[in-house]
Amino acid sequence: MHTDVVSWDDPDATRLRALQRAEIAERYGTPDSEPGAAPSAEDIAVFVLARDGGGTAVACGGLRDLGDDGGEVKRMFVLPERRGSGAAPLVLAALEEWARDRGWKRLRLETGDRQPDAVRFYTRSGYEPIPGFGAYAGCESSLCFEKVL
Repeated sequence: MHTDVVSWDDPDATRLRALQRAEIAERYGTPDSEPGAAPSAEDIAVFVLARDGGGTAVACGGLRDLGDDGGEVKRMFVLPERRGSGAAPLVLAALEEWARDRGWKRLRLETGDRQPDAVRFYTRSGYEPIPGFGAYAGCESSLCFEKVL
């Protein structure tokens, strides 16, 4: 398995993000449960895909520049049938390396209270709980985390 940096509009990136949003909509019972502004080509600094040995995109994630030497992890997703394959840690490591290479000091993220699998993954990856930041401040269903790089 390997990672590729791709454009926001890459067809594989678009497909994986659509699957991610569908899964979130199912978990939360609404097509728009995101408290903050949805990421876009204009505000995502980098987008990464994990590909299996055959070149199929199986996971994705991106970073939004938050200014002040930090960023926000956005749209992390692994195809359900590929969970546990190491794809998510591979994508997260690529994002963290990209951020470090640019002098960023920390990464933040928000996940929801109906995503215990995500909470386990991020805490195992060294992310620690923090108070809600930005649009997530005061949102009861939002769980926020940060890792100092």
